[in-house]
Amino acid sequence: MDRVPTDVIYALTLDGKGGMAPLAAGSEVPAAHPGWLHLDYGNPEAARWLLQSPLLSEAAKESLLGQSSRPKLVRMGDTVLLVLRGINHNREHRPEEMVALRIFITPDLIISSRRRPLLSELDVFNQLELGGGADSPGDWLVEMCDALTDRAGEFVEELHDKILDLEEMVLVRDLPANGQLALIRKQLIIIRRYLSPQRDLVARLANEKISWLDEDDRRRLLDIADRLRRWLDDLDAGVARTAVLADEINNLMTEATNSRAYQMSVMALLFLPASFLTGLFGINLGGMPGAESSIAFWVFCGWLVTLAIGLAIWLKYRRWW
Repeated sequence: MDRVPTDVIYALTLDGKGGMAPLAAGSEVPAAHPGWLHLDYGNPEAARWLLQSPLLSEAAKESLLGQSSRPKLVRMGDTVLLVLRGINHNREHRPEEMVALRIFITPDLIISSRRRPLLSELDVFNQLELGGGADSPGDWLVEMCDALTDRAGEFVEELHDKILDLEEMVLVRDLPANGQLALIRKQLIIIRRYLSPQRDLVARLANEKISWLDEDDRRRLLDIADRLRRWLDDLDAGVARTAVLADEINNLMTEATNSRAYQMSVMALLFLPASFLTGLFGINLGGMPGAESSIAFWVFCGWLVTLAIGLAIWLKYRRWW
């Protein structure tokens, strides 16, 4: 029997009634009740314990120490190895940089590890602390999958709200900030990349013949897989909606550019006759009409104003502006 590592995040046993009993560092992992050990494999002491623990096979050690990041399910009899992904809520990290949660689970023991904190693990622990959590390893696994799915769903809803805001902006012909739409599309695509195999994993887990998963656990896992499918449908819809938004934004930008170019063309047309006349009358050659008159300049300016007004009226009549 191995002992609880000194640098463990959570060390506890399930009391079978939804509560827990904490385990002290250095104490033996009891066999009377299923235990849960949760570690940060980025911590040298925790990584050393994982490498040396007789409770783990070589495949389990490799999985728990972060050798794979994609959602994965490996079953060896009643022992299951899982890699799940959760939304990253850590500061200075973006939510789509999902955190890998690695799980080794048997009928009597749960060992999990991760590199960065997850709110989902805290949700599961808080429920145990309040006495309303999991009462068995199978129930614990369902609770963890449920917490991960809830957090993912919250983030998908946030993306949905951001897309709605962008659509409202475009409807009033306002342009979003540079990079805002691109970031949302990136988040949609990356989240979908991880949630899609995770949905298949949960559905497969519900159909595996594992002794410590009862019918209620399987039913709840299928419900979680169905919720993941709905989130994936929302992500697909979000990708399509952002593509339409990108087209509309491009159309607005093209329209604005064309409008400015058109206005400049009209202004150039208005000043073209005036430019021609001022250029013609600006030559220094003898015989220029009005060269000897004191009011010739003001008469010429009047002609230019009259010409500009007449040209503007003609353009308005022809509906050029």
